[in-house]
Amino acid sequence: MKRENQPKTRNPRELAPLELSEGLIEGRNALTEALKSGRAIDKVYVADGSTDRSLARLTALAKEAGAVIVPTDRRKLDQMSPTGAHQGVIAAVAAHDYASVDDILALAESRGEPPLIVICDELSDPHNLGAILRTAECAGAHGVIIPKRRSVGLTAVVAKTSAGAVEYLPVARVSNIHQTILTLKERGVWVYGTAADADSGLYRTDLTGPSAIVIGNEGEGMSKLVRESCDVLVSIPLMGKISSLNASAAAAVMLYEALRQRTTERHR
Repeated sequence: MKRENQPKTRNPRELAPLELSEGLIEGRNALTEALKSGRAIDKVYVADGSTDRSLARLTALAKEAGAVIVPTDRRKLDQMSPTGAHQGVIAAVAAHDYASVDDILALAESRGEPPLIVICDELSDPHNLGAILRTAECAGAHGVIIPKRRSVGLTAVVAKTSAGAVEYLPVARVSNIHQTILTLKERGVWVYGTAADADSGLYRTDLTGPSAIVIGNEGEGMSKLVRESCDVLVSIPLMGKISSLNASAAAAVMLYEALRQRTTERHR
C-alpha cells in the first residue's frame, strides 16, 4: 500500500549544489577579498582554457598563497555553482589554517615528548580524514601531514567529522610526501608504513620513539615510492575473513598501540 506521507526520493545529483556550496567562494571579487584577508584557500577551480589575463593573475595570487589550482571544465563549474555566477572561478576555503611540519615537531618538543605523527598518503574520503584527525588528537599525536594534490584537504566535511579536532591538532599540507618523509628521517623520526603483507607485526613494533605512521590511500594503499621510503612496514593482526581495515580504523589501531606503549614506558 502506498504511504501518503512518504518523502520523495531525490536524485543524488539534485543534492550536489547544496552540498558543494558549503565552504565555497564564487567569483573573482570574492576570491580577491578572501586572499587579501589571509583566509586559507584549499583549492581553486578555474575555467580550463581561459585566456583572461585578470583571471590568470588572480589564479597566480591564489597559488602563491598555497592553494592548489584545478583547471575545470566550465560545465563542471556550472554544476558546482549554487548561484551560476562563478565568473570562471570557484574556490574551496579551508576549514582551518594549515600548519607546517616544523610546527608539528615544535609541538612535540614543547610537550617534552617524542613526535607522534600521522602521514596520510592521498586519502580521498573526507570522512576518513576527519575521523583520523579526531583519533589522532584524542591519542595525543602531535600532528597530521597530508599532500597538496590527489588528497582531500581541510574541508567543512572533514572539520565536522573531526568533531573539533581541527582546532587543536596541527595539519601540515606538503607538496611532496616522499620528500617530507626523507626530511623527517633526517630529523630522527622513524617512519612506519601500514601494509597487510608486512613482516613486522604491530605488537612486535616499538613505537615509543619519534614515530610517523603512514596511512595509505583507501583503494591502493601506499604509493610505491612512499612504501619504499618507510623504515618499517607494519601489519595489523586480522583474525576474521576480511583482508583489511579501512584507513581511519587502521590509523586508530596504530595510534592507540603507540599510546599504550608510550604510557607503559613512562610508568616504568
